[in-house]
Amino acid sequence: MSTIIVNDIEIEVTRKNIKNIHLSVHPPDGKAKISSPIYVNDDALRLFVLSKIDWLQNQIFRFKSLEKIKEIDYTTGEIHYFFGKPYSLNVIEIDKGSTKAELRNKKNIDLYVKKGSSKEQREKIMKEWYRKELKEEIPPLIEKWEEIIGEKVEGFGVKQMKTRWGTCNTKDRRIWINLELSKKAPHCLEYVVVHEIMHLVERGHGPFFQRLMDQFYPNWRDIKQELNRI
Repeated sequence: MSTIIVNDIEIEVTRKNIKNIHLSVHPPDGKAKISSPIYVNDDALRLFVLSKIDWLQNQIFRFKSLEKIKEIDYTTGEIHYFFGKPYSLNVIEIDKGSTKAELRNKKNIDLYVKKGSSKEQREKIMKEWYRKELKEEIPPLIEKWEEIIGEKVEGFGVKQMKTRWGTCNTKDRRIWINLELSKKAPHCLEYVVVHEIMHLVERGHGPFFQRLMDQFYPNWRDIKQELNRI
């Protein structure tokens, strides 16, 4: 086992009796690894990594961002983001009534929890709130872009994803949106919705897909870069 460095990224190299080069990024901190046929030298591996450098940097950024999320304790005074804006968390312990989260004064998120609740329980309440709010924002965007693009979405869902902002099941014509988009600016959510609906036209991310995105959503590259920034 050895390492190579490309664009200041250290990549662990493992040579095996395989036919193809495989580049991967691993949790929790975005460690880059490459599996290579035995005969491929380091210079050839560096060229391969350079051809995938945008993908590699995006994956590392996402893992590092998710690692930061894990450090949250859900206590009063923490800053939490909701559709791109920062809010101060205010934890309110209750004996009776429903646990919930809600916005207050455009500055605070009030989190109502049972006394003695654990970090995991508080996180669950927050995620349920984020999920509910995100699900309310998605249908109007789908309806808008179905008409513009000329494709019909049969359904959508929201789930936590480690390395993608969205996915599209082209067979079922169903799109999935990453729960973390509830924390990003609204135009980021719209970009992902457009991106996934566009996969109903073109499954891959090649030149034709990019031309379609240029046509329908010209500033998509800027938003993609914004999304993948730490």
